[in-house]
Parts: sequence; C-alpha cells; structure tokens
Amino acid sequence: MNRTALILTALSLLLASGCLGDSDPADHPEIDRESMIPDDIAKRGPDTDRNPSVLHTDIFEDPVPVPYPVNTAGAEDSPFVLPDGNTLYFFFTPDVRVPPEEQVMDDVTGIYVTRRTGNIWSVPDRVWLQKPGRLALDGAVAIQGNEMWFASAREGHTGVNMFTAELIDGEWTNWQYSGDRLMKELQIGEVHIHGNDLYFHSGRPGGKGGYDIWVTTRSDGSWSDPVNIEAVNSDAMDGYPFVSTDGKELWFTRTYMGTPGIFRSLNVDGDWQEPELMVSMFAGEPTLDDRGNLYFVHHYYENDVMIEADIYVAYRK
Repeated sequence: MNRTALILTALSLLLASGCLGDSDPADHPEIDRESMIPDDIAKRGPDTDRNPSVLHTDIFEDPVPVPYPVNTAGAEDSPFVLPDGNTLYFFFTPDVRVPPEEQVMDDVTGIYVTRRTGNIWSVPDRVWLQKPGRLALDGAVAIQGNEMWFASAREGHTGVNMFTAELIDGEWTNWQYSGDRLMKELQIGEVHIHGNDLYFHSGRPGGKGGYDIWVTTRSDGSWSDPVNIEAVNSDAMDGYPFVSTDGKELWFTRTYMGTPGIFRSLNVDGDWQEPELMVSMFAGEPTLDDRGNLYFVHHYYENDVMIEADIYVAYRK
C-alpha cells in the first residue's frame, strides 16, 4: 500500500553506485510543486471517490481531505503531524505514473512541511535532507522534539535505509545513517520514536507473518534486542506504527478485507490490548496530534490502479 516504500525500494540499487551524478554544489532550487503536476491529471476527492474510507468508530467526525494547498492533483502520502497539530510533514510526488528513477531527478518529489495558522494551512515547503547535486529520495518521517527519522534511498547506500536528522536553527541537518545494528541486525522498517523506544515494522524472523510491529529501546547509544508486540500482530501485514504522546494508544496499518485499514490498540496497565478496526478501505499510515485528531493517507484507485493520494483528517469529537 505504501507508495513511498515502493519508490524507495525500486531506487535502492540504482543510487547505491552513486553513478547518477554529483554536480557542483549549488543552492537547492525553489520548488513550485503544483507546476509539476501534468495537465491530464484531474483532482480526485470524496465526490468522485469510488472507494471512500469507512469509519468504524463514533469518537471521530467523518474523515475529510486536508484542504488546499496541502492536497493537490498529485499524490500526498505518508503524513506525520506534530503534537500541537499545527505542523504537518508528508511525502509528495506530482505524477504516480512516473517511474522512480525519473522522480529522483525531478527536484520536486520528496518530503514537504506545511504549518497551520488558525484553520489555514500554509503553502508546503520542500524539506531538503541531502546536499545539492547529490541524489536521494526521502520519505516516511517520524519526529520527536529535535530528532527526525526518515527513510531514504540515496547515493552511497545500498537498499532503503533509515536515517536521522537534527533540527538546528530551524533546519534539519546532521543527517546520519541509523547504523548496521538497526538496519542489518534488527532489520527495521519504517519507525516511530517514542521516548527511548523505537517502534518499527519488520518481516524479520520470529513474527506472525508479513510485517509485524516490534519495539527496541535505546540506552547509552545502544539498541536492545527487539520485542515482538504479540498482542497487536496478526498473520496479515501489520505496520507503520504510531504511538500517542501519552503512550496509551498504538495506531497502525493492517491489511483488512483486501485493502489497508487503520487499527488501534489501547495500553491498559502496561499491556497492549486486542486492536480494533478504526478506518477501513484504502486508509493507512495513521498519525495523531495531542487533541486526538487522526490524520492518514487515502489512496484513490480506479481499475485496480492507484491514481492519486490525499492526506485525510478525522477530527476527534
């Protein structure tokens, strides 16, 4: 379901060689992402959606697309909202029909951030996590304080790996490979950082099938052996975890009735409970602010082909 992961995987070997170019350093170009959307792509929305997401709980209002200028006729994916609910990161590509080896060259596909004042979201800005002239395709952001985790296929690295960045003077910098302990030994996929705990999905041995959700703990710069969160995992795909700031809710994506759906598990006296279905039908990658508002990606499919994606929000009642 995760378009970002598919794109990054397809690029990994191509970028590992570093052969796609290393131009002289220059300022990153200013990005007008809407100008890169082809004229033949029509905006989709609830009025034309053939497979609208279905809410399975009464604690939210019906989900709606985050308004323009966040969502466009291009594909907005992989949201991450900060706890105050006023900053939203996401992945964008203007045309899902374009192969990833071309997307990495277009200067527009990647991570964006938008900020809200009142009920108005700002025009999203590109978040650069690579030096000018060096190629990378980044996505799957998770942030705690001044620490960002993100997935990337980039020059000089084989495969899709997780990296970290540090927020200094308003800019994400000091990009670092997360290390062989996490990538090769623990075999982490996309992550969520909560305190010193790193929640991640993985198809590593010892799971119940497909992706499972695991957790490892950081102590003095080292990561513990991972623990399978058995209470929430199934023989289906369970991934893209998100833990609420208070640690009482674990949200994730599971394949349900043939499409991605969003599930939630509550923590009661230190134990995760049986998860419940919250949103079904092409809904995934949940993220919540501290008011409990739920953001997620909804993919539009026609004739079994994904044609667009938008960030949706379901406001807590």
